Amino acid sequence: MTITDGRVTPREFPTNRGGLCQKGWTSAALLTSPARLTTPLVRRDGVLQPATWDDALDLVADKLAALRAAHGPDAVGVFGGGGLTNEKSYLLGKFARVALGTSQIDYNGRFCMSSAAAAGLRAFGLDRGMPFPVTDLDRADAVLLIGGNPAETMPPFVQHLRGAELIVVDPRRTATAELATLHLQPAPGTDLALALGLLHTAVADGRLDRDYLAERTTGFDDAWRIAATWWPERVERVTGVPVADQRAAVRMLAEAGNAYVLTGRGAEQHATGADTVSAWINLALALGLPGRRGSGYGCLTGQGNGQGGREHGQKADQLPGYRRIDDPAAREHVMGVWGVDELPGPGRSAYELLDALGQPGGPKALLVFGSNVVVSAPRAGHVTDRLAALDLLVVCDLVLSETAAVADVVLPVTQWAEESGTMTNLEGRVLLRQQAVPVPEGVRSDLDVLRGLATRLGQPAERFPTEPEVVFEELRRASAGGAADYSGVTYDRLRAGEALHWPVVDRGTPRVFLDRFAHPDGRARFTAVEHRGPAEPPDADYPLQATTGRVLQHYQSGAQTRLVAELNAAEPETYVEVHPDTAARAGLRDGDRAAVVSRRGRTLARVRCVPSLLIDVVFLPFHYAGDGRANLLTNPVLDPTSRMPEFKVCAVRLETV
Repeated sequence: MTITDGRVTPREFPTNRGGLCQKGWTSAALLTSPARLTTPLVRRDGVLQPATWDDALDLVADKLAALRAAHGPDAVGVFGGGGLTNEKSYLLGKFARVALGTSQIDYNGRFCMSSAAAAGLRAFGLDRGMPFPVTDLDRADAVLLIGGNPAETMPPFVQHLRGAELIVVDPRRTATAELATLHLQPAPGTDLALALGLLHTAVADGRLDRDYLAERTTGFDDAWRIAATWWPERVERVTGVPVADQRAAVRMLAEAGNAYVLTGRGAEQHATGADTVSAWINLALALGLPGRRGSGYGCLTGQGNGQGGREHGQKADQLPGYRRIDDPAAREHVMGVWGVDELPGPGRSAYELLDALGQPGGPKALLVFGSNVVVSAPRAGHVTDRLAALDLLVVCDLVLSETAAVADVVLPVTQWAEESGTMTNLEGRVLLRQQAVPVPEGVRSDLDVLRGLATRLGQPAERFPTEPEVVFEELRRASAGGAADYSGVTYDRLRAGEALHWPVVDRGTPRVFLDRFAHPDGRARFTAVEHRGPAEPPDADYPLQATTGRVLQHYQSGAQTRLVAELNAAEPETYVEVHPDTAARAGLRDGDRAAVVSRRGRTLARVRCVPSLLIDVVFLPFHYAGDGRANLLTNPVLDPTSRMPEFKVCAVRLETV
């Protein structure tokens, strides 16, 4: 893309074909926004005040060193982001484990794609969101999309679905559901039961690909023993999805020449998220879709570098190249690249890290890069309290986000057009984003920040380079031989326009499972999973179910998009979608201010009456701050495998304000 007169012009590219959404074409507004931070801020006498870079970095390094000396290296935590470039993600993980020596690092991608990643690893032995190019969807005859609303969250993607019969699974009649041939509208938290029911129907109606099962999979019998108990009528009672629609969905997929199953956050953000995605993968395997050209299973990523951000070491249990930190061979390889002889082990997952802040045995300092946890974390009021209990909170950001506003030190860093670096898109293709505009005076890159702190903590400067291409050259060596092998990727190849999908040793791998899956025996694995339902069902005190999501004009916590006048004018405040009958029972009308109350908090929102909504469900977007934070309500109970919080369903009630 190019930037002209403050507007962004897209270029032709396979995934977006020259298209941008409203967020994309207005993104240049932030480059000259008066809200932009251009000097470090240090809290003195309770107020954030301007400081020099040297003073700010000296202060941070001195406090970090003192806390580590008094309480050990795990007294310092690091929280990263799925929007960071591959180079930043990589160096952040290295900084945490080498310069700080801490195991306490995780990132906000844990709140996005972790359940699909866990399910993909179980089924295929490898997690690459889409193991095929997005353009393969152009030739699909049928697509089953569970818990995704790309018509609002990533509109250019929708053009790849227009040639297919589209089946959408969503509790809401979203803009994407409006495009569907068939909309399945289950109650929140019942997706897993629906997936079990569709697998049952596939078996009962003779839709299994038995040759594929015998040649390319294992474990079907164990998965079927559970699905056999989920006959269609039982599924209808639990989910609300009619039997006829269940059978129609299976028929459309099974009779299609090319068919895909795609999952999004709606399937993942549950305490049973990994099992839910596994159940949908089981259906795809039963129909013989994954690993077949023209068909497959894929996961829609939720952040700009949602794929690359989870590959190179900013996760609590991970080293570069998608290596496990508890694997002795992986540790030996990475220590060799980094020139060190020890590394910490696994740390706490994202919410567990935030919950431990300031607690006995928990971190006493936190460094935040590319995340706004005051708005985006579940049980947000509690997380805000935990941040206040820290001895030191440092936030690197380009604007004064809600998290930066409560920090002790705020460091102004570059944004997308002011820096170069690589990203890895949802199909596993590595992209080079090159600097387009000069860096504003007073602003530094995250790489500069990491080096400045590392050298003050006694590390040699050359161990923490600041040039993105130099960092990437080291990333190539560190990832070599790992699942996400970037060793064959170079900036020169990317500048030349090569399409390189990882793993890349020589040539890229756009379709990773055509010949075999990544398990040692080459087979995909069915996972036996059972429906358990929401962790917090409705009751007399909290009779409704709240679910959350995005809107067209805003992104993630809204810290940036709420500063763009065109976007904020379109959606300026939190709202709650409510069925008209439900609103009337609560004494509310369209346009009223209401309180949505859960066991954890209270959110104020403008009522929007939506007749297509399920009568016992309300919906809130999660982009807003203050008393409009949807995540004041959400349940932090975690998936036992992925450690994903249950963002997508909690029990609430409505009150008049």
